Amino acid sequence: MRDHLSTRIAMVEALQSMAALGLNKGTAGNISVRGKEGFHISPTGLPYAGMTPEQIVFMDWEGRYQGDILPSSEWRFHRDILLERPELNAVVHTHSIHATAVSVLGHDIPAIHYMVAAAGGHNIRCARYQTFGSAELGQAVLVAMKDRRACLMAHHGMIAAHANLTQAMALAVTVEEMAQLYLQVLAFGAPKRLSDDEMARVLEKFRTYGQQADSAPDTPHQAA
Repeated sequence: MRDHLSTRIAMVEALQSMAALGLNKGTAGNISVRGKEGFHISPTGLPYAGMTPEQIVFMDWEGRYQGDILPSSEWRFHRDILLERPELNAVVHTHSIHATAVSVLGHDIPAIHYMVAAAGGHNIRCARYQTFGSAELGQAVLVAMKDRRACLMAHHGMIAAHANLTQAMALAVTVEEMAQLYLQVLAFGAPKRLSDDEMARVLEKFRTYGQQADSAPDTPHQAA
């Protein structure tokens, strides 16, 4: 129960931080975190300001929940991602302005900057449009996130997922930054892209990016 409470508290704090991070406005967007026999997910339609940990909903893998508070209408793609990708333990969905704008264009975000690799590949794909909350949307998202930790959703928004909630939130911020950069450079024509070879090198470096272990390659050692 203590683990459940700490998860719920972290989710409320993350939801309440989304506006300040430029990821959401109002009650848009939602968050889920894996549990032992299902997943925690944000409720539908409740304002984040004043939200309490008790209002976070727990669902099993069959989509069942208890209590009077309804889960997010997008619970299906959260469930689908967590079931399909055991290495991902937290999913963040937002309607951030720039990522959503790129999704309206139906564009993938290409390798215009090495940080595109934070999503796990040479680009950030855009999932085909499907009605929100539908099983079809979940399937479209799984296709776009194959070998990726993030994707855009056509005419909708974006998803970022990672090993934990802190990393998923950070990735959501990065995706929004890459989308903003892409829109700005599009004003001057088709942007130049990093080569596949360079992105492969970046992806390899990202395997240990941010780690503090002395065994990580290219890590400088403290002078004696």
